[in-house]
Amino acid sequence: MKAAAEAGAGPGPGLGPLLGTGSVSLVVSSSLNAFRTHKRYSTGLTIAEFKCKLELVVGSPASCMDLELYGAEEQLLGRLDCDEALLGSYPVADGCRVHVIDRSGARIGEYEDVSRVEKYEMAESDYEKRPESLRSFLRQRRWGRYDAEGTQRRVDEQQQRQAQEAALAAALPLGARCQVRLPGQPSKLATIMYVGQTDFKPGYWVGVRYDEPLGKHDGSVGGRRYFECQPKYGAFVKPQSVTPGDFPEEDDGLEDEL
Repeated sequence: MKAAAEAGAGPGPGLGPLLGTGSVSLVVSSSLNAFRTHKRYSTGLTIAEFKCKLELVVGSPASCMDLELYGAEEQLLGRLDCDEALLGSYPVADGCRVHVIDRSGARIGEYEDVSRVEKYEMAESDYEKRPESLRSFLRQRRWGRYDAEGTQRRVDEQQQRQAQEAALAAALPLGARCQVRLPGQPSKLATIMYVGQTDFKPGYWVGVRYDEPLGKHDGSVGGRRYFECQPKYGAFVKPQSVTPGDFPEEDDGLEDEL
């Protein structure tokens, strides 16, 4: 009994401590790439069967593998070189690493280059006929571009909003005083300096010159000048945020001081 225990303690096949006792968690590495993966394997596998499973992990043919076993501290424990021996007959334990040395002549990184994998391409006519495709799914439920009524409704709503915006913009005269109200901000007094479409965003925009330096620019956006004002006094807002009226500039009272 003592001799049998000693035989399983060293590298190489023998009556190892995990013989027929279940499974072991191993780190798998390969000479063909720098990747490592963690896998659990039955200790009842023969080394030949173990190589077949490793073939799915590292890509090397099982017949062209040499296996090295390393301990958790990366010390070499030996080679798994007997195809008939059980994995558990070697001193494998959780955290050990099995390094696969490829002898097939493959180049390093060969199995990582997916550009060399032949891609399957389906003809458009064949895809159109498939009943279980995403296209068929969307068509059956009239979603996305297959919802003709919904698409037309959205187009009509967009055109209506644009028409309303254009009407609001047309009612804002240049040079008029106004009050600007933006969501989440206090109202600001300003002068209307520009009304129309812009290069930076679609739709109608109103360029205003605030009475105070509460803006974002000097009337120039994206390299195009729309109006003149001091830096930080200019801003663009949507027509619905602008109310024209008799809003005189605030008197700071400096003229009353001597």
